[in-house]
This record gives sequence, structure tokens and C-alpha cells, in this order.
Amino acid sequence: MPSYTVTVATGSQWFAGTDDYVYLSLEGTAGCSERHLLDKPFYNDFERGAVDSYDVTVEEDLGEIQLIKIEKRKYWYQDDWYLKYVTVKTPMGDYLEFPCYRWITDEKEVVLRDGRAKLPRDDKTQILKQHRRKELEMRQKMYRWKEWHPGFPLSIDAHSHSELPRDIQFDNEKGIDFILNYSKAMENLYVNRFMHMFQSSWSDFADFERIFVRISNTISEYVMQHWKEDFMFGYQFLNGCNPVLIRRCTEIPKKLPVTMDMVECSLERNLTLEEEVKQGNIFIVDYELLDGVDANKTDPCTIQYLAAPICLLYKNLENKIVPIAIQLGQKPGPDNPIFLPSDATYDWLLAKIWVRSSDFHIHQTVTHLLRTHLVSEVFSIAMFRQLPAVHPLFKLLVPHMRFTIAINTKAREQLICECGLFDKANATGGGGHVQMVQKAMKDLTYSSLCFPEEIKAKGMDSKEDIPYYYYRDDGIKVWEAIRNFTEDVIHIYYESDEVVCEDVELQAFVKDIYVYGMRGVKASGFPKMIRTREKLAEYLTVVIFTTSAQHAAVNFGQYDWCSWIPNAPPTMRRPPPTEKGTVTIEQIVESLPDRGRSCWHLGAVWALSQFQDNELFLGTYPDEHFVEKPVKEAMAKFRKNLDEIVSTITERNKNKKLPYYYLSPDRIPNSVAV
Repeated sequence: MPSYTVTVATGSQWFAGTDDYVYLSLEGTAGCSERHLLDKPFYNDFERGAVDSYDVTVEEDLGEIQLIKIEKRKYWYQDDWYLKYVTVKTPMGDYLEFPCYRWITDEKEVVLRDGRAKLPRDDKTQILKQHRRKELEMRQKMYRWKEWHPGFPLSIDAHSHSELPRDIQFDNEKGIDFILNYSKAMENLYVNRFMHMFQSSWSDFADFERIFVRISNTISEYVMQHWKEDFMFGYQFLNGCNPVLIRRCTEIPKKLPVTMDMVECSLERNLTLEEEVKQGNIFIVDYELLDGVDANKTDPCTIQYLAAPICLLYKNLENKIVPIAIQLGQKPGPDNPIFLPSDATYDWLLAKIWVRSSDFHIHQTVTHLLRTHLVSEVFSIAMFRQLPAVHPLFKLLVPHMRFTIAINTKAREQLICECGLFDKANATGGGGHVQMVQKAMKDLTYSSLCFPEEIKAKGMDSKEDIPYYYYRDDGIKVWEAIRNFTEDVIHIYYESDEVVCEDVELQAFVKDIYVYGMRGVKASGFPKMIRTREKLAEYLTVVIFTTSAQHAAVNFGQYDWCSWIPNAPPTMRRPPPTEKGTVTIEQIVESLPDRGRSCWHLGAVWALSQFQDNELFLGTYPDEHFVEKPVKEAMAKFRKNLDEIVSTITERNKNKKLPYYYLSPDRIPNSVAV
């Protein structure tokens, strides 16, 4: 009688094992096996991290094994089981791999196909077509779209983390409890004694050091020492945690009536301002999006303020970017002066602080929340709804969607909800952050997510003209490595553009993103359909780059750049100055966040800057969804390219007082998970 050797691998997460009844059956082209009992209570099989083998004897040969069925029947209490994979050795000695990497909950039956990736056109038998269709039907019931706020990209239909499908929940929910993590952060930073001191101002800048944790040779300490300098102010637009706003100025906007007399002492080339613009030496950052956004009113004891500044910058003869003019409102007028480096010291310093505060708000809500977290969630939901586990693009993308829906759901539950943690310390809390996302949607375009295209559109692509833009340099390298990897995988499974057009599941995935993520807005430029292998490679690069590199670039530097409160104030408690010559140090300190808000802010940027436990970095794929040798070779090539980028960045950063490492692949998590 033919005998099959079945090997079952259980996950190594906490509580991954099971003590329930577990049954297996095999389904082949020549017949089906009976249901075999593999484990029952107290047999000690399927324990956490275990690999167990069994012999399954059948009456007659089953032919080519197409499906295996795993059933779990409850013994006593709910005992979820994480099944990594099953391998089957046939009577002929062939090995078949059946990836799972899912939780089996309650009394469920899981049907697995072997690990070879297949497009819809590759399935010839009715049983495989039916399995594919049923899997998507089930997923579409589990992963439903929902509007959280009008005008937002749609998100998952779940009110809390516990309502999510088990497969996308965190292994340990306590690990991503924002309230717990923020409180722990404040305790670890020794600032919890200040956390309830709202309305209590600091006495001076030095007083902020009482909550500042010095860690030897870190960027945060360098920022504390140099934050007042124009060089440090300008440098952050290139390599801080929000290096995406600066653009080359091709014409001074009418709403910023800067004259040559105002800035002449800042220009170093004996050229007029107009000539400097023509030569490409003038840059601009405009916070127009903040104009009209409501400031936080959740605390009646503290009035909070926002501004929508415009900042003009200049590339000096040392190729450093420095500020030369700041207007704190969008409408020019006598009560909206243009502040200059030649003004009184405190006038100029307060103007720069207002820009830094505005930059913090745009960073948190638009650069970080909308353009990485919410967009990545759209990609994740569409993937689960439209790509079955056997599809090569599901196998390619699923590592880059790990925990993304979970972290966003937890954020909506605790962080950015009404009366959430975001309201405690941020001037855009209490609803302002919602207005910002709604306004920013008009600029969320497909081309703006194509990294090289966006850099070029801002006029920031020349390494010769702007030599110290490490965000651009490293980002281009990582983008190209991802692009080459996606091309390699695409060419394994799509032999022509025609095959791309015929892939109905791919097209449904793309359409879901356009219709539900981008709300069907034609101006977004998101494609409704992919017609060529080249366009598919670009599209997949956008997805992977956004969920990995882009998020890393704007997330993990938050403690470095924002922990020194005067450099990134989360709120301002005095309105912007309306005249020059009146600003005092006392007025600046009174404008900055009070002790309580400073501590909540510090806890937030610390917690958000930490990697997850057991973080998986770019190119690391321990879950073997792919089994084919050509794809594994493509992965090895990808990792080699990434390792070379790591070496290049490490060498460049040697002996730098301000190293830039946020886009080093060994610091880029595969997915948005924090």
C-alpha cells in the first residue's frame, strides 16, 4: 500500500502550538485519502517551534497531489495554532511543499496548494480553479473596506485590533499598545514626573535639558547643541525626518514679496535674487496646507496655535542650504512680516521655531500617516481581497504587508481617534489632523510615490548641484534594487505583456487600489489597469518601496530630530508674532510646549522610533512562500545588492557628526509595523 510521509512545522511565536485534534487528508488527481488523525490532546505534537512527521498510508496511489486539507477540532478551550508549512514525500520519493504561514483558529478547515506560484491562466483543472475562487470569496468577506473619515483612503472594516482576522493581528497585542508603550517610554526616559504638569512652562531653553536623555554621540545630542544655527535648520530639509518638502524655487511666489534689499546680505555670489533663482540656488518650502486648519481645542486651559509659513532657502558657496526669509502666514501684509537672518536674534529664532513646528505637523500627518501608513493599508487590503495565496504577486508582496493593517487599526483605536493620545500634545489634535489628510489627498498621486520621479519633479535630482542630499542618494539606490528585484520576479511568471493584461487577479488588485484607496479620483494618476511588464515592475516597486523604505526614512529618525523640543515643537501656546523687534526669550519659552505636553511628545517620538521585536528587514524572507529555484536566486541577488548598498552607506557615514542611515537596508523593516 502506498505511503506518504507528511511533515508539519508549527510556528515559533508564543502560544503557536495546539493541543487540539488535528486531521489531514490528501487530494490528488487519481483520488482522495481518508481523513487521518495526526494529533490529539496530550500527544505533545504541534508544540511551539516543533517539526513533526507522520506516515500516511492509502489504499492506492493518489496521483499528483493537488491539495491537502488540515482540520482542527477543539478539545476543551480555544487553542489557536500557527501552521508554517507541510511537506509531503510521495511514494516515488518526490517532495512537495505546501506553504501556509497562517493561524488555524476555532474548528476550521484549511485547504493548501503546493508552493509553486501560479497565475489564473495556469490552473487547468476545475478543482484548482474552484479552490482559487473560494479562497478569494472567503477573503473578501473577511477583508472589507470602510470609510473612517470622508475623503480618506478607505481602511479595514474593524473597530478594534481584536476584530481583525487572526492572520493579520500582532502576535502579542500588548507589544503595540500605544498607551502602555508611551507610558513605558516616559518611564524609561525618566520624564514621568513631568507628564501631568500641563500649563507649567519651562523656565528657559536649558530647562528643557531636564527631560532630554543624552546618549553618547547621537544625532539628538548634536541637534540639541546646534539647533539654533541656520545650517542645522537648513540641513533638516535634506536629511531630517521630513526630507520630502524642499523644492527648487523657479519663481518667487507673489504671496512672498521678498525684495533684493531684504536678502542681499545673505547672498554670496554678487548676483541679484532673480539671478540666483535662475541659477538654481534658491529653494522653497511652503506649508500652505496648514492654512485654515483648526488648532487643538480639547484643553480649555491651553489655547494652541498653528501657522502656515513659507520659507525661502539659499545654497551658499559651501553648498549648504540655509534660510534667508520666513513669512509665517500665507497672506502678505503689515501684520505678517518677512523675518530675515539680519533681524534681531530672537525674532529670527522664533520664526525658525514656527517653521520647525509646522514641519512637525506636516511630517506626522501627511508624510508619515497618510503617505506611508494609510497608503500601505490600501495596498494590504487590496492584496488580501484580490490575490490568492498561490499567486506570485501575493507571495512577493505579503512580507511587505506584515502587521500594517494591525498597527493602523490600533492607531485608530488609541492614537488618532477622538480623545486619543494624539490630542494630548499636538496642536493638530482634536480634528486638525483629519482636515490635513482630507486636504492632502489632492496631492497624493501615483507619480509622487515614484521616488525618482518625485525627486526630479521637485528639481532636487542633481547630485552636482545638491551634493549633500543623502535621502535622495540612498533612496535612489534602494529604489533601483527593489525595481531590479521585481523585474526579475515578473520575468519568471509573465512571459509577455499579453500575460500581464490577461491576469484578471492582478487587474482586480490594481482596480481595488484605484477605486477604494484613491477613491476613483482620475487626477491621482493611479492606473486602473496594468498593460505591460515594465509598468507592472514600476507599480510593484511603488508598493514595496512605500511600505518599506519610505516609511523607514520618515519614521525611525523621529527621536533623533524631534526629541529636543525647541527643534520640533508639537504645539505652540502663543500666536505667531505680527511685528518685529518685540520678541523676548520669555515669549519664546511661553510659546513652546509646557512640561506635560513636552513629556508626552518625548514619549511618542521615542516609542515610534523603536523597531519591533523580531523585526524583519528588507530582503529578509524567512517565510518561504516561494519554493521555485529561480525566485530564490532572484532573492539572493536582491540581498547581495542590498548588502552592497549597506556597505556604501556605512563607508560614507564614517566619522560623520551627522550620519544618515535611515535608508540603509539593514535598518529598513520590510513593512509598516510601528
